Order: sequence, then C-alpha cells, then structure tokens
Amino acid sequence: MKKLACIIVTSILLFGASCKESSKKAMTAEAIASPFSIEILDDEAHQIIDQKSKIEILASGFAWTEGPLWIKEGNYLLFSDIPNNKVYKLDPKNNDTVTYLHPSGFSGTKFTGEEPGSNGLLLNKDGELVLMQHGNRQIAKMNAPLSSPSSEFSTLVDSYMGKKLNSPNDAIFDKNGNLYFTDPPYGLPKRMDDEGKELDFQGIFCLMTTGELILLDTISRPNGIGISPDGNVLYVANSDPEHAVWYQYKLPEPGKVTDKKLFYEVTHLIGKEGQQGLPDGLKVNNNGILFATGPGGVWIFNSQGKALARIHTGQATANCAFDTEEKRLYITADDFIMAVDLK
Repeated sequence: MKKLACIIVTSILLFGASCKESSKKAMTAEAIASPFSIEILDDEAHQIIDQKSKIEILASGFAWTEGPLWIKEGNYLLFSDIPNNKVYKLDPKNNDTVTYLHPSGFSGTKFTGEEPGSNGLLLNKDGELVLMQHGNRQIAKMNAPLSSPSSEFSTLVDSYMGKKLNSPNDAIFDKNGNLYFTDPPYGLPKRMDDEGKELDFQGIFCLMTTGELILLDTISRPNGIGISPDGNVLYVANSDPEHAVWYQYKLPEPGKVTDKKLFYEVTHLIGKEGQQGLPDGLKVNNNGILFATGPGGVWIFNSQGKALARIHTGQATANCAFDTEEKRLYITADDFIMAVDLK
C-alpha cells in the first residue's frame, strides 16, 4: 500500500451485485444471545449507550472481519474479510451482503499465509477508497466508492528507508490529510519469523501530504489507531498478549509525537474466560469518546482513560465504525458483523 505506482489487478467490483452471499444472512441476536451484554462501569456511560440496547447480528459466515467503513453516500457498510482477500458491502436496511472487491489486499497468484486481504479501510479527502493491504504490503488507494469503479490500485506507500513495510494494519487521516498508520507483522505468512520481513521493528508511521514517511514510534504490536477531535492526541492499540495496552501521544504538530503515556492496560485479562481478543481497532467519536475493541468485545473510554462501559460480544472483536450521525456502532467480531444503537 504505498508510492504512486499502479498495480493492475484482476479486481471485480460488484456494486450492488445481484448474486447474494446466501451463507452470510442476518441472524437474530437470540441465536447466540448468551454472550451478549452491555456492562456499565461508570455513570458517564449512560449519556453514551443504553444498557438495554440490543446487540444485533447483521451478517455472518465470514472468516475474519475487519476494517468497517460507513459510506454516507449510499448508506451502506464496507468491511474486509482478510483471509478471503475480499471487501464486502452490507446494506443494513435488508442485511444483504455482496462481494464488493476481490482481490482486496493481495493481487499476486499465491499467498502461503493466513491473512492476504485488506485490513483497515478509509476514505481520503477526494472520496477515494484507501486500503491497508496485507498481502501487497502497502497502503493503496482506488477510484471508489464515490466515483466510477476502477480495478487499478495506486500505491501510496510500501517501504521505509528502502525496506518493505510489514503489513499495514489500520490508519487515520488528520484534518490536513496526513495519514497515520500502524505496521505490525500479521499479514506476513510467518509473521515475526517470516524470512521476507525486512524491517526489524513494528512501527507507527505518518505519511505526510508531501510524500515524506515519518517513523513516529516503535512498539511490539501496533494495531488500531485514532486521533482526538481537536487533533492534539494520537491513540494506538498494542495487540501484544504480553503487553495488551492502549497508548496515547501528544501531537504538537503533524508528523510529530511527544509525551507517550499508557492510556489503559488489559494484560491481566488476556486468556481469561469470556475475554477473547486483544486491543485491536478503535474509533474516536466527535465528543472524544473512544470505542476500542479488546478482550471480550468493545470498550468505551472517556478521554481521561476511564473505562465507562463494555459491549460484550462473546467473540474476538476486531474493529468498529460509526454511522454518519454516530448513533449506531457497527462491529466486526470474528465471522460476524454486529451493530448496536448509541444515544
């Protein structure tokens, strides 16, 4: 996913494709109701979510869902299925799911690992779809979804100091269009032990609008990433079972971080019953509230690092995304797409 070279792929964009994925039908929450609950940890949470809100399963039958992205024009959700090297489109009105893009993250002929596809998805200021591509080991963009479909990926960045990136995972644009992203080893066939791994670290980067790539920090397993509404704080998840935490950094200027601090730690929960998953994807709403996937589901934090509530999904939970009004939260959890209403 990098530079401005073009990789022609055999992508097939099926906008509103007629063939529906019959195995990915919506399920009622009652079908696996026992793991579902909303736990209030602080009274502040009552302003954000109702403890009695229903956690719905909108679609199922995937391999590992990630990268949810709400598309305002069209009112639909895009999300990645990394092992299947696809992006799907979900119409929440009738819970129809169709293949949107294949391949999504690896455009070669043979991939020996488990996670070739795209991970994080986002839109740039021009309305182009930006993809964190595991198998291609780059960040790419394409002329979709707001323009005419194109089967051509343009590389935004794929290397640092002449060495290939590991496998870009998640990203966020700041208000000026600079792109902050994480680069763990999860997309490499053998991950940390992969013979093709060129960087001897896992980085947090910023791709400036000038094209300069800046290494901000290195941590063991950088994953989800987000920025506060005022643009002054960067949040990063570390999906390391031996140090399962979220960090925060000050952003005094674009491409520069200072004052690294531990935001919240959940290492003690890893491996416990009902605590599937690690710190993974995260989103920050317009009020500065963090919705961060982690052990057991989705954690809700205020900007001071206080845990306000937990959405228990009963699944290892990868990421989440808001609708346009931030009144509905879409959740990618294992092979499911879930949703819950917010206040």
